[in-house]
Amino acid sequence: MTELLQKVRVIDPVSEIDELFDVLIADGYIQEVASHIADIHPNTQIRDCQGLVLGPGLVDLYSHSGEPGFEERETLLSFLHAATAGGFTRVSILPDTSPAIDNPALVSQLQQKRHGEMKEIRDKKKINLSFPVSPAPPASRLPLLNIWGAITLDVAGNQMTELADLASAGVVGFSDGKPFENLALVRRVLEYLQPLGKPVAFWPSDRQLTANGVMREGADALRFGLPPIPASAETTAIAAMLELVAAIGTPVHIMRVSTSRSVELIASAKAAGLPITASTTWMHLLLDTKAVKSYHTSLHLDPPLGNPRDVAALRAGVRAGVIDAIAIDHTPYSYEEKVQAFAEAPPGAIGLELALPLLWQYLVETEEFTALELWRALSTRPAKCLGQEVSAIVPHQPAELTLFDPQKIWNVERKSLYTLSQNTPWLGQQLKGHVVQTWC
Repeated sequence: MTELLQKVRVIDPVSEIDELFDVLIADGYIQEVASHIADIHPNTQIRDCQGLVLGPGLVDLYSHSGEPGFEERETLLSFLHAATAGGFTRVSILPDTSPAIDNPALVSQLQQKRHGEMKEIRDKKKINLSFPVSPAPPASRLPLLNIWGAITLDVAGNQMTELADLASAGVVGFSDGKPFENLALVRRVLEYLQPLGKPVAFWPSDRQLTANGVMREGADALRFGLPPIPASAETTAIAAMLELVAAIGTPVHIMRVSTSRSVELIASAKAAGLPITASTTWMHLLLDTKAVKSYHTSLHLDPPLGNPRDVAALRAGVRAGVIDAIAIDHTPYSYEEKVQAFAEAPPGAIGLELALPLLWQYLVETEEFTALELWRALSTRPAKCLGQEVSAIVPHQPAELTLFDPQKIWNVERKSLYTLSQNTPWLGQQLKGHVVQTWC
């Protein structure tokens, strides 16, 4: 199939381009990019893309799949479909499934399942992947599935997995996706991982300081009567992690950064030459503690939403590159699990289909971020954190692309989402901005 996208706004962080072009795509490759393309095959599908944005496919650093073990929350297939509908061409799942992804057999099983679903889509046209709000041609592929291998057995934080075997099985890197309480074990992990050359991601959080808290410590926590979590629960753990990195030298990715002081610590460490990268989640860039006034359980996150100063520091950190990437940390839960008191509900929210529209609306349209800054933090930088590269939008490169309509109005409803769960504070609301199509 050959498609000509006419007058599309190309946002390419690799080439640092934000301009209008015609883009010709054929057989999964970019054939031509020019201000005007006139010489085309008679069977070429011509699409008027004025007002639309074309960028590299988005890359998610870490999220949760319900499968295996919690398929009522999310199956692997619904997870991949939600990612595609949200503009993601590469996704990375954390190993805290049931059973945990702590052995090569389960890594192979998940990859085989993804390949099996791909074959059915291609050979039998099992499912039409046109998007429910903004119909698109059926997708012929699913996103690349990256799998984080567990650092410890059953992600329990006690005994190391066979890291070399997991590396040979093809995991993208190592993470438990949970805080470590045993720093001696963290040090040993860093020593063992050094020769493997795979990324390792840690979530620094002192669970003793966190205790039973559910909200960032401050005036709003007092006002809402919710148990507080001090910022030091994160910053002390980050400081300890940075000391270990300085001592051992193994590169580390710091997950779920949520406080202004954390941004300062990471900036200082990078300036000193420590081999670290860092990410925050999309919701921590958009909302602060004041949003918790609604007691919506999908605003119960871990780490919790920050205060306004935290949000401002995180945004500035992403723009400056101190915070390398924006992660989605998609965390599906069933209706029954989330219909509880705020403090009792499990923390987490979905986000794969919502992140790009909301980030664009609240950061790009307000001109706080340029379109290139946002797209870079959602594509090339997270790929780099995974040890991967993203191709420029130039001829002869694979068409791993996302087409986005920043003006499309749609309602967040069960029928408009591919994810099986609806734990989001935006459920029932009208959003502006929707992915039209992905190529992957």
